[in-house]
Amino acid sequence: MDTVTLHAHFDGEQIRLDEPYEFEPNTKLLITVLPKRQGTGEREEWLDVSITGLAQAYGDNEPEYPLEMIEEANPEYERR
Repeated sequence: MDTVTLHAHFDGEQIRLDEPYEFEPNTKLLITVLPKRQGTGEREEWLDVSITGLAQAYGDNEPEYPLEMIEEANPEYERR
């Protein structure tokens, strides 16, 4: 199973997912508690999602891709 990030909240008694998700029995979970922020709105929520996605895309487990894998070069690319 691929790693997936799910948004949830604690309602005072239980942790509740913000959207439905099907789990297999005995699925292992990691829970990250985020600090409470004042005035959190939709913009901040999207920023959190973006940060999580970038961390996964550019994490330590991301493989290096050799130049030989490029199928079509970008003619406008300027190497710096």
